Amino acid sequence: MFPRFDWQAALTRGSLVLTVLSALAAPALAAPCGNDGSGFSAWLGDFRKAAAAQGISPRALAALDGVQYDTSVIRLDRNQRHFSVSFEEFIAKRVSAGRISQGKAKLKQHADLLARIEARYGVPGPVLVAIWGMETDYGANQGKKPVFQSLATLAYDCRRSEFFTGQLLDALRILQHGDLSVGEMRGAWAGELGQTQFMPTSYVRFAVDFDGNGRADLIRSPADVLASTANYLRGYGWSGKSWENGANAGALAGWNKAGVYQKAIAYFATKLAN
Repeated sequence: MFPRFDWQAALTRGSLVLTVLSALAAPALAAPCGNDGSGFSAWLGDFRKAAAAQGISPRALAALDGVQYDTSVIRLDRNQRHFSVSFEEFIAKRVSAGRISQGKAKLKQHADLLARIEARYGVPGPVLVAIWGMETDYGANQGKKPVFQSLATLAYDCRRSEFFTGQLLDALRILQHGDLSVGEMRGAWAGELGQTQFMPTSYVRFAVDFDGNGRADLIRSPADVLASTANYLRGYGWSGKSWENGANAGALAGWNKAGVYQKAIAYFATKLAN
């Protein structure tokens, strides 16, 4: 699982569009944000009322029962560092020979699925498998933090309250829609979910039920994971088959703002395709 670089700059992968959408979705709360846990209970009670007013059901809101202010999440948020390693250093850690070998096996294993996804969304399989490998080692390292506790903590915290309030609402919508259960909603420390690490707003916007079982499951369904990732890239303007020599740079920037990460995806995809 790849650590995020700078939530201050719209959560690295989050674009200005998603930031604005989350801000618009966030309800105005009477209880103020805070920089310690002293006002968290009052804030959470106010959030529950505002979420209910936006159509979140009592059953979904029960996911917030027992949620507490998580100081470990705040420490992780405060201790982020700008990514400064060279491309060579980055790929040495993130695009290893073992990961390439496993990725090639995934390409063969899911060849028919990837062909159907490319036909639907236009994104080639090597790009999707490269992202899958770089984000979570093909689903092996999705994160274990309870998403609702992480998002509630960050929504209450004053640094990015508006953004994360929108993300918390969308996490509740994922639950209410039935895509995931509360127990399944565990991920990275800032609320990313699934095998390619979608923020909840991206999940709501781009996740698709490609395996046809009635829910978009980015935790366990490779079909949903890969198709949703393709849908995400298409949503950011992916077109054509090429990812090399700067092709589709805008779509890759929509996935991750860090230039070294975008370059690594293209490098990885080329290694998988050869």
